[in-house]
Amino acid sequence: MRVGWVAVLCAVLVTGCSGGPEQAPVPAPPASSGTGASAGPSAGPGRAAPDLGAPQEIATGLDVPWGVTFLPGGDALVAERGTGRVLQVPARGGAPTPVYQVPGVSAQGEGGLLGLAVSPGYAQDGYVYAYFTSGSDNRIVRFKLGPAAPEVIFSGLAKAGIHNGGRIAFGPDGLLYVGAGDAGQRGLAQDPKSPNGKILRLAPDGRPAPGNPTAGSPVYSLGHRNVQGLAWDSAGRLWAVEFGQDTYDEVNLIKPGANYGWPVVEGQGDTQGGRFTNPLVVWRTGDASPSGAAIIGDTLYVAALRGERLWTVPLDGEKTGTPKAELRGRYGRLRTAAAAPDGSLWLTTSNRDGRGDPKSGDDRILRFAG
Repeated sequence: MRVGWVAVLCAVLVTGCSGGPEQAPVPAPPASSGTGASAGPSAGPGRAAPDLGAPQEIATGLDVPWGVTFLPGGDALVAERGTGRVLQVPARGGAPTPVYQVPGVSAQGEGGLLGLAVSPGYAQDGYVYAYFTSGSDNRIVRFKLGPAAPEVIFSGLAKAGIHNGGRIAFGPDGLLYVGAGDAGQRGLAQDPKSPNGKILRLAPDGRPAPGNPTAGSPVYSLGHRNVQGLAWDSAGRLWAVEFGQDTYDEVNLIKPGANYGWPVVEGQGDTQGGRFTNPLVVWRTGDASPSGAAIIGDTLYVAALRGERLWTVPLDGEKTGTPKAELRGRYGRLRTAAAAPDGSLWLTTSNRDGRGDPKSGDDRILRFAG
C-alpha cells in the first residue's frame, strides 16, 4: 500500500507546536578537555567501553556503503548509495553478492540509496525495506530479494542535496522508525504538517503507527536537523545521533512527542520552559558529524564522518558517561555502525563519497568481534 504524508493541524501536536520567531542557536557548554565532547548535565560515570581489538576486514572495494542490516542467518545486506545496489555480505567475510537493484535511485549530493532494514517477520514475509532519494522525493519501499518490483509504502519526504536523513530501523515494538532530515529547509523541523526534520514511527505497511503521540500522524518526535543514527538499548530506549549546523552535533534520548529544538536551538541551550529537550552529549562538528549509531551492551557506538573516528559513549540508564574517541584517523570517514546478531560491531567507511581521501581498498566494511 502506498501511503503519502497525511497533514495534521498544529493544534493536535501538543509538544512544540507554538510559534514564535527563530532565534540564533544558543551556545552549548564548551567541550570537555581532551575528548572534543561534552556530556550533558545528567551524565553519570557509566562504564568504560570494551576494548575493540583488531578488526576483520569483511569487504573492500565498495561504493559508499550506507545502510547495513542483517538477515536471520547472520549475513548482512548493504546498500551502496550511488549505485542503488543491495549487496549480501557473508557474516564472516567473503565476496559481496548483488541481490537487488533498487530502481529510480537519484544519487545527487547526499542523496541516493540510504537506509536498509530487514522485516522482523522476514522468515514469514521476506521483506526488506529501503529509504532512498528518487527523482522527486525521499521515499521508503519494501521488496523481496530477487526480480520483484518494490512497493512504495511512504513517499513525499522533501529531498535536497543535503539533509536527506535516511536511517531506518525496526524497533523492539516491531514498528519502523525513520530519521527524516529537514532537506535544508530549517522551518520544516518545527512544522507539524511536514514529515521532514522528524523521527517517524510507521507500521510495517507505511501507515502511521498506532499509539503515536498524535493519532493518524507518523511523527514520533520533532525539531531535528538531520538524524542518521538510531539505536535501542536493552531497556528499549531509543537513542539518536544528529548533525548540527556549524557548532554542535548531538546524542539525544528520544521520547515520544518531544521537541529537540532545531532550528531554534543547536546543542544544549534554552529549553524555553521545557518546550525543547536538550541532548545528553554534544560534539564540535569537526570532531564528529555523526552518521551511524549502534548499541552493544552498555555502550553507544557513534560513527563520525568529518571527525574520522568512532565515539564510544557509556550508557547508564538514561544517563551518559564520558565519550571516548577510538580509531582516530585510522580508516578515514566512518559512515555506519551496526550491531550484528553475533554481538560484533560492523563499521563502514565513506571515503569515496566526494568528501574523503580514498585509500587502496576503500570503501570497506570492518568487523570488531568485541
